Amino acid sequence: MTPSIAVIGSGFGGLAAVIELKKRGFDDIVVFEKADEVGGVWRENTYPGAACDVPSPFYSYSFEPNPRWPHRYSRQPAILDYIRQVAEKYDVARHIRFGTEVVSAAFDEVTGKWTVRVSTGESVVVDVLVSAVGQLSRPVIPAIEGRETFGGKSFHSAEWDHEVDLTGKRVAVIGTGASAIQFVPEIQPHVEKLTVFQRSAPYIIPRMDREFSPRHQRMFEKLPVTELAERGTWYGVVEGLSVAWVYAKPLAAAIKAVSKWHMRRQTKNAPGLFEKVWPDYPVGCKRILFSDNYLPALTEPNVEVTTAGIAEITPTGVRTVDGRDHEVDVIIWGTGFATTEFLAPMTITGTGGHPLAEEWRDGARAYFGMTVPRFPNLLVMYGPNTNSGGGSIIFFLEAQAAYLARYVEHLAQAGRPLTVRPEVERAYDERVQARLADSVWSKCSSWYRQADGRITTNWPLLGIQYKQQARFDPADYEVVP
Repeated sequence: MTPSIAVIGSGFGGLAAVIELKKRGFDDIVVFEKADEVGGVWRENTYPGAACDVPSPFYSYSFEPNPRWPHRYSRQPAILDYIRQVAEKYDVARHIRFGTEVVSAAFDEVTGKWTVRVSTGESVVVDVLVSAVGQLSRPVIPAIEGRETFGGKSFHSAEWDHEVDLTGKRVAVIGTGASAIQFVPEIQPHVEKLTVFQRSAPYIIPRMDREFSPRHQRMFEKLPVTELAERGTWYGVVEGLSVAWVYAKPLAAAIKAVSKWHMRRQTKNAPGLFEKVWPDYPVGCKRILFSDNYLPALTEPNVEVTTAGIAEITPTGVRTVDGRDHEVDVIIWGTGFATTEFLAPMTITGTGGHPLAEEWRDGARAYFGMTVPRFPNLLVMYGPNTNSGGGSIIFFLEAQAAYLARYVEHLAQAGRPLTVRPEVERAYDERVQARLADSVWSKCSSWYRQADGRITTNWPLLGIQYKQQARFDPADYEVVP
């Protein structure tokens, strides 16, 4: 048989899946994309200063190096351009149905196929369903009392309202994660007053960004080995973070010391600020952030950092638990994403009409983050426990794309749907959770964890170990009769 394949999403994960499948000779592919162009999170996140916190020579496909990166840490427009160019070069665009959102998908045990219902009202039948919606696609705004009563403008950083002019405005920023530390320095010079509401401070280390001059770009172009060396260097640096969290406490201590030196040095002109922004949890428990301009922005006279909890949102601003009213004109929510609600809000149904939501009621789990018992021929890119605590997700996505392609090759030979053996997935999940139970990520609350403490996002070892272990083995699967 020649399997037909549906891929949901056209970000880095979706493109990696399609490109690898096409390399293996599979061309009966349809990609459903709810937006009107490719890009995933790099299409959606257009806030001021949006950039990647992994160096671009490593945050890119190994098979498609880009000698023309404008910066070491490229900004959102450059990354989106790269994704567009890759989609065009590898003939992915012709497979994509833009403006088409997947509503539900159900596996039919009689035909052995998936019926995918989309927002246009039609249904598409395929052999293989691949979800590439990622972990960072659904912005979250916390259910704080009075949120709907605010009389000014408000928006999430991932849904930036560019029609709102912040010049001369009093602005509240709620949240101090990876997005906030990028857009706060960009908007600070233009606003009248900026109040940053911090629930949990991040560890920050130097960014070491640089602009790649035309000379550098020509060198990368004419001597590809130099760009390969740059990629290898940064692979070592970011993988070193994983080494620190997993294996080397002395290295973690050294990273913490560098962070403390950097953060103290950048706040020395603002008495009392360091004590507010220095974290109170083990280093590595939340993702470390890279910035050279966030803390200096906080020292400016028009910025206030408050660590008092938010009691409610009022029509005129934010009231904190100490009874203080912070009157503002605009609220920007830098409160992250629904990272543990994989594949939501789609309704996915497996054998026996079994809902995926029920299968994952105690937390998402999948074999190497990709396959789930009772859901034949469903594969997930950037699924449960495949996030990196320090590295580049694209490294993981390429390993997953290779796994997917080998799966489809075996499916084509078997001629019947495959499902991962429950005992194989169960043993794998027990190993992963055992490693995570005493990991640094279990020492604090973060977007890595569910409310009950289960870590459903992170891979517990190094990226290279995932690549070595996540190899398709037909013995792990059984043919669905």
